[in-house]
Amino acid sequence: MAKINPYLNFLGNTEEAFNFYKSVFGGEFSSFVRFRDTEHGANLPEEDKDKLMHVSLPIGDNILMATDALESAGHTIRIGDNFSISITPENMEEANKIFDGLAAGGIVEVPIEKMFWGAWFGMLTDKFGVKWMVNYDENQK
Repeated sequence: MAKINPYLNFLGNTEEAFNFYKSVFGGEFSSFVRFRDTEHGANLPEEDKDKLMHVSLPIGDNILMATDALESAGHTIRIGDNFSISITPENMEEANKIFDGLAAGGIVEVPIEKMFWGAWFGMLTDKFGVKWMVNYDENQK
């Protein structure tokens, strides 16, 4: 069965927020990637390059994840509406089934496709206004 984890969006203070969460929950970051370290980082304004593209903090059997929403890329957020539910399916068949099911009557923002970090990823808002991300990494067990 797929795992479900919260995915938060911040306007430039993801690192500060996650250092705070780390101080509360303990543990270590399992992922900490700045935009400058991605293939698209060179195309960003200098002030965005050190912002976080992705951070993960394991908490028990769950993972709290986040990114900095870049205003320079047209991203906007509203506090209270700045999160998604991230699903990690066990296989590609389950990934497609979940994605297609949630997309019915909703809005697909990113079709499920192979991404530069190596996983299959898709993003959508379902017909009830809930934001979902499906991320299947065939190398992750």
